[in-house]
Amino acid sequence: MAVKPEESAEHVWRSFLVNGEVAREARQRRIFRLLPGNPRCKWCYAPFKGTSGAFVRMFYGKRPSNLNPRICNVCELFATKHPGGAEVELTLMFADVRGSTSLAESMDAMAYSRLINRFYNAATNVMIQTNALIDKIIGDQVAAMYAKGMVGENHAAQAVHAGRELLKATGHKDPAGPWIPLGVGVHTGVAFVGSVGSQDGTIDITVLGDTANTTARLASSANVGEILVSLPTAQAAGLEVNRLDSRNLALKGKREEVKVYVL
Repeated sequence: MAVKPEESAEHVWRSFLVNGEVAREARQRRIFRLLPGNPRCKWCYAPFKGTSGAFVRMFYGKRPSNLNPRICNVCELFATKHPGGAEVELTLMFADVRGSTSLAESMDAMAYSRLINRFYNAATNVMIQTNALIDKIIGDQVAAMYAKGMVGENHAAQAVHAGRELLKATGHKDPAGPWIPLGVGVHTGVAFVGSVGSQDGTIDITVLGDTANTTARLASSANVGEILVSLPTAQAAGLEVNRLDSRNLALKGKREEVKVYVL
């Protein structure tokens, strides 16, 4: 039997990422609104604690998401039930520890692990507060995804705001300097977002394509305390670019230079 276009994995993922629409979730929202209890999912209103929280865990499988504990695990459940993905426009924010090799050499392994863990906690808190989906936390880099279906039309501005908040949280505005040196990259573009499975059955949600690669390159090209914002992000976020310094960067893997603005 042929799959209807509106039932294809790509269509379902696009509706989820762009419009925040999942038919089953819309029905559940009406139920969850009536249940008492806080905190609750800011998207579907499922309560996480108390008797109501136990009820939705038992009968709906709802719990705080690993991608953002302010929302439920609809993303993980969605990825399991709808393998695949779709190409959508979104904004990515990557943050990279500058000089991580030198930092690691200057302290013992335990002290370095505590520093990186503190960085992860600060970054995670910022991403949670700005309603991002946490794409990756690995090594000396973190990555956050801002999709229209989760944060609305202003996903570019939200990602730029997250970059600023992360620099502030890591002390880049302190006179004494940051407690960990970061560079940040923010880029808006079309990317593949979907579920990627492994041989052991583990399902992960990730972002693939040139947009993700470009954002990572911007983060690694930023100096300490800088946010490098691509031209598409600057335009989408409504930044006053005439007041910003700009650069043309030759990024690895890119045939043409990329214009960025420096915050």
